[in-house]
Amino acid sequence: MEEKLQGMHLELPYLEMGSGFLVGLSVGYFLKKSFKIILVLTGLIVVALFVLESKGVIAINEGNLDSTVTAGAGAFKAFAGFLQERLGRFTFAGGGSAIAGFLTGLKWG
Repeated sequence: MEEKLQGMHLELPYLEMGSGFLVGLSVGYFLKKSFKIILVLTGLIVVALFVLESKGVIAINEGNLDSTVTAGAGAFKAFAGFLQERLGRFTFAGGGSAIAGFLTGLKWG
């Protein structure tokens, strides 16, 4: 049994990838998961505001709500652009693999 285990090679595809790809993968995965968390929290806040408005506790200015959500989405988009630009500054081969890892992380997240 021990001889069989010594002859087997544990093949994990992640061990064959370069460090640039792994960094990009982790950043892309983190970005997508954090975006989902932000969407859930924003949705909960908006629903709570709508409930409070229907009870007559507060009054919502829809223009301000729209501009706040638009500003938040713009800030998140700028942050994602910053991360992608930063990953692109790896060495040429690492930069390409980092961006490929980033896009893969976005897809998997």
